[in-house]
Amino acid sequence: MDPVQSLSQPSVTQTTTPAQSRGGSRRPRRAGAPNHRQMSTNASLARGNPDHSHLTSRDPSLAFLPASMAPPSQPSSTGVSSAEHSGAENPNSKSTRGGANRRGRSARGGRRGNISAVGREQVPTAAVLANQNHDPRATHTLSTITTAGSAIPSRQFGGRLTAANAPPNAVEDGPSSLSAEAADFQPGQQQHKSRSQRGRGNKTAPRPHPGPRSPYNRQRRDSALKSTAPDIATRTHEDIANSLYECPICTSEIGRNSKVWSCKTCWTVFHLTCIKKWSINEGSTHTQQRNSEGEDLSPRQWRCPGCNLPKDVLPSSYACWCEKEIDPRPISGIPPHSCGQTCGHYRALPKKCPHPCELPCHAGPCPPCTHKGPTLSCFCGKHSASSRCVDTDYEAGWSCGQICGDLMPCGLHTCQQLCHEGLCGACEVSMDSRCYCGKVAKPLSCCDRRDEKASTKAADDSGLLKDWIGTFTCGQICQRDYDCGKHRCERDCHPQNEKSAHCPQSPDVVSHCPCGKTPLEEVSTVQRASCTEYIPNCNKQCLKQLNCGHPCQGICHSGDCAPCLMTVPITCRCGRVQTSTICHQGHEKQPQCTRHCKATLNCGRHECGDRCCSGERKAFDRQAVKRKLRPLGAPRLLDSEIEAEHICTRSCGRPLKCGNHACLELCHKGPCGNCREAIFEEISCHCGKTVLEPPSACGTKAPPCRFDCDRPKLCGHPQISHNCHGNEVSCPKCPYLLEKPCMCGKKLLKNQPCWLMDARCGEICGRRLKCGSHTCRRQCHRPGECEDAGMACQQACGKPKKACSHPCEERCHAPSACKEDKACQNKIFITCECQHLKQEMKCSTSKTSEGNGQKSLSCDDECARLERNRKLALALNIDPEAHKDDHVPYSAETLRMFRDHVKWGQEQEREFRVFAADEAEKRLRFKPMAPQQRTFLHSLAEDFGLDSESMDPEPHRHVAVFKTPRFVMAPMKTLAECVRIRLNAEAAAASIIEEQRRLRSNNEAYNAFLLVHPRFGLTIDELRLELPAQVQSTPGLAFDISFLPSEEIVVKARPATASTNIAPTSIEAAVKALKTPVVNVIASKRLASSCQLCTLDPSLNILRKELDRSVNVDGWSQVAAKAAPPRTASKLMGVGEKSVYTVLGSKLKDAKKKKQEMEKAREEEPLIDDWEEAMRKEEQQEMVAREGKECGLSIVDATMGQGDMTTGE
Repeated sequence: MDPVQSLSQPSVTQTTTPAQSRGGSRRPRRAGAPNHRQMSTNASLARGNPDHSHLTSRDPSLAFLPASMAPPSQPSSTGVSSAEHSGAENPNSKSTRGGANRRGRSARGGRRGNISAVGREQVPTAAVLANQNHDPRATHTLSTITTAGSAIPSRQFGGRLTAANAPPNAVEDGPSSLSAEAADFQPGQQQHKSRSQRGRGNKTAPRPHPGPRSPYNRQRRDSALKSTAPDIATRTHEDIANSLYECPICTSEIGRNSKVWSCKTCWTVFHLTCIKKWSINEGSTHTQQRNSEGEDLSPRQWRCPGCNLPKDVLPSSYACWCEKEIDPRPISGIPPHSCGQTCGHYRALPKKCPHPCELPCHAGPCPPCTHKGPTLSCFCGKHSASSRCVDTDYEAGWSCGQICGDLMPCGLHTCQQLCHEGLCGACEVSMDSRCYCGKVAKPLSCCDRRDEKASTKAADDSGLLKDWIGTFTCGQICQRDYDCGKHRCERDCHPQNEKSAHCPQSPDVVSHCPCGKTPLEEVSTVQRASCTEYIPNCNKQCLKQLNCGHPCQGICHSGDCAPCLMTVPITCRCGRVQTSTICHQGHEKQPQCTRHCKATLNCGRHECGDRCCSGERKAFDRQAVKRKLRPLGAPRLLDSEIEAEHICTRSCGRPLKCGNHACLELCHKGPCGNCREAIFEEISCHCGKTVLEPPSACGTKAPPCRFDCDRPKLCGHPQISHNCHGNEVSCPKCPYLLEKPCMCGKKLLKNQPCWLMDARCGEICGRRLKCGSHTCRRQCHRPGECEDAGMACQQACGKPKKACSHPCEERCHAPSACKEDKACQNKIFITCECQHLKQEMKCSTSKTSEGNGQKSLSCDDECARLERNRKLALALNIDPEAHKDDHVPYSAETLRMFRDHVKWGQEQEREFRVFAADEAEKRLRFKPMAPQQRTFLHSLAEDFGLDSESMDPEPHRHVAVFKTPRFVMAPMKTLAECVRIRLNAEAAAASIIEEQRRLRSNNEAYNAFLLVHPRFGLTIDELRLELPAQVQSTPGLAFDISFLPSEEIVVKARPATASTNIAPTSIEAAVKALKTPVVNVIASKRLASSCQLCTLDPSLNILRKELDRSVNVDGWSQVAAKAAPPRTASKLMGVGEKSVYTVLGSKLKDAKKKKQEMEKAREEEPLIDDWEEAMRKEEQQEMVAREGKECGLSIVDATMGQGDMTTGE
């Protein structure tokens, strides 16, 4: 088996019971994907790949060829698809397709016939009989025949494998199954048996049918066999027309009305919906190359499930085979999914062709072109010919096979190659050649010869001349004697002359010193006579340019110059350090500094770390460019652009996904590839019922199993029903409820799940810690795990300090006493003597300091005022709690609108208060809003004392608020507080009215007078004296005067003596007769605000009284009196009239009015003789009025009380 194909998708085998096999359950596949190994193998078989010819013989599932794959040539009369063999070899395996499924028909995914339990060697016979007799039941009858033989399974001839779980009688004996007449095995073809084999094959015993089947389906499936046409297009058309073509993804049939998509590489046909889901699935993503940062270098590609090759374009729409028509309608008479038009595609295989396909719209590849190609000349141009289009090479041309004969570039020879493409090339003819100096003679190719140069030289001392033509340089020194006979030529090989060259050191040639700066006449007076005499030197520097580029610093000399000794600056390899050194004679070797390179290598994991790295500067420049902002769509920096010095050569070494091996590639960025190792052992699930056949990729996990897990529970309870799983996943927790003791052992908890090991009661532990001063504060825990387990007590000491009695904040220090050397940090409040002022501060008490515990605040003016009011209220018997200010500074309309929209109203009130608090702001504009909301703003501005105005037309009409001189400050109470006060007042008024109504509805007789709101300071004796004489002279009745807790006064009538018995009705009649004079006296002398009849019980509880219409509840009259004035329409000014009112606070009008009032008051003010006495009286009146107002009294009542008290004195 090919390991590359088998590793991509291992096969899955599941062991099932006979009942499950009869049920027709579908063969499980991994993660819902098709068997790619089977498809890739079939694709290779269709292309005629000989390397895969052994796959069909070893794996029965690989013998299935889809309709899109072309099988080898085979007889159509007895043709049986390889799917029949696949279903016949292993009838008990999961790949068996013979069972009936839930719909009452054969299971999908395999052979459509009912050959499910027949051996391979009986299939051709059954097919032949079925075709000859035209009986669809013949195939089914013969499909139940099994081969009789030995109980020991043996391998059959023809490359077939015997099923491991086949019955003993399903295979023939070893010797009887072999035959010399057996044909050679060919992948995808049925095997024709000899007569002897057919005779032996009939001696079989029938096998029971796997299950009941419908007669209609059996007849239809047996009569309709898969197409055996030689081309893919015809097979695809026929199988789709007969509903025999299966979608490799869903294994369902593809019909005429199905929407399909066809791969342009393997020509496999899929359902459009299936291939759409497959293409966007992550499992279909093709592995792509990534750059150094782990990013894909190309867009996402997906793999075709038929050929496993990458695709760029996602399937989107349903089109005909030639893609000329979208959503073609099925038309009878033409192939399925065809538009009926001419195909018109240009052929690309086996070679490009200029003729479009002339067939109607068809599936699969276009057939080879049958047209005749154009007339083309050969490469040499001597002949021209035309052939079939498929045999014409339009790109490379053709050769006539004759000698080219073109003249070569040398001009001497002709090309001897056969008719060829392009230039003839260099001339390779070998020719005898001699060098220029005449020392070397050898044969050379014509193309290697140089320019021809004539040379002449004397052959020997005889004086005979020797001539030759030189064509190359031998590379040797000439060494020919000069005319002087004492020196030789030092030049390389060069053309020779008849006469020897003149000596370059002759006196007539040398006229200057060796450096060439000074003539010899100036250096020496002695003239040279021959070439061997010494050439004198001058005293000047040589200054000849050396190989390093510097001038020679020596004195004029003969021969070669000495090495350069100049000091030159030189930089290190990284270019950061510069030093001075002696010239390196042109071969500069950069030194190394001690700096270590910190650049990151291309892997992104390691640093360079080399000393004096030559690529450090390049790396910094590269990183600087990388940090700059790049334009949109600019390409990223590739690894090939990283300097060679910073390419990491370490091994990656990171663990691969398999978890067993490490990455052996060079250190790189991004994720490592897949492990290349293979597993040649079966991989099974925990229960062993689902098995992956080898080979498998390293790291392959056990296949998912659909059977129940069989692991026993440690607790002994039954296992919860769940699928089989690996050891890395734990079984579901046991849900059975038990009775367990808690961890601390205090309680026995019920209904605790079995899996819960630590049951907690949730109570505090409370055990005494080791320190002896504290208890454990942790919740229910195991014994020995208290707070101080393994450590000292961490709680605060908590003992009261001796200095201040506050608890100690230090960490537990038992059994030692508290140190109290630090200032106490507890918070305390210090107050003034009247307890009105208070301030929070730290205690700060210690052994050495008293701290702030004994300190106190001094009272201020407010304290004095409160103390004076308290004394005055105590003297006047006034309850301060009953005189709270319940004034509401807002109108009823404002409160009503606020109650409708509380949250929105609070936001607007906040804006008003912020505006009122800012003295610099004079104008406030609100955003446009609805008319009802603008009405609320106008009403609220009126209550605040601000002016408001609506501006701009709808829908931009908004409210602007202005500060005017009449604005003083914002109300002290908020709208929410006033709404609460109003609701309380209404509730109190309603309760009082209800109480009065209840009292009035009582039928008991009146027996007393009730004085509501008596005069301040009124006493019982004064009231008794002021009552009319009729009250005192009423026969048989006496009147008692008493104060009620509500500060009201009752005058109760009773019998004059205890022995007198007077009926209640008689007392009521007497009281009613006295009501008029009593009311007149009380009103004239202002003893109380009102007087009414009431009924009292012996405990002075009011059981009934007259309904008082002037009810005053907690200052409600005061609220009504201070209500906002009614709003009036603004007066429009006439044209030309000047306004005296300025929005931003003009005081012209108010100033004029105030001036007029002052002048009028000055005129009306009477003249006073003693102004000091008048001033004293005025101050006394103001003081009395202020104190009476603070206690909740009016100025008039205070004045009356003062006069009464003076009279009493």
